[in-house]
Amino acid sequence: MSRKAAREVAIHIVYDYSFNTENGNEALQYFLSDEFAKSVSDDTDIYSQVGEAQHPYISAVVSGVAENKTEIDDLIKKYSVGWNLNRISKIAMAIMRVAIFECKYLDEVSEKIAINEAVEIAKKYDSAETVSFINGVLGSVVRKG
Repeated sequence: MSRKAAREVAIHIVYDYSFNTENGNEALQYFLSDEFAKSVSDDTDIYSQVGEAQHPYISAVVSGVAENKTEIDDLIKKYSVGWNLNRISKIAMAIMRVAIFECKYLDEVSEKIAINEAVEIAKKYDSAETVSFINGVLGSVVRKG
């Protein structure tokens, strides 16, 4: 089972939380259910790549982002030079939140891998300009903390 796919699923859940913060545990369980995996289109086959072995990682990331959201968002604000936070898409925020959480709180994930995979995932969902922005913010967070 792919850690990259698990990371992308975590980003989807963090993204969903940006719209609906109620019943967070229920939403997390639904995203990780077989029912949900079967309901998504073939365009979102990452769910078929994530097994139960990845559920603890996904849960830890999603819960950790929620618990540390203020600190994580403060870092995004600090290094978003020339960008109004209202201009940043919700998916870009979710990608950065997950990557920053991994860099700051998960020793098992190297900073280089967290940033590289965040950038690769961002390429699927956002513009080239936003991808460069995400790379710059994450690089600054790692270098300057």
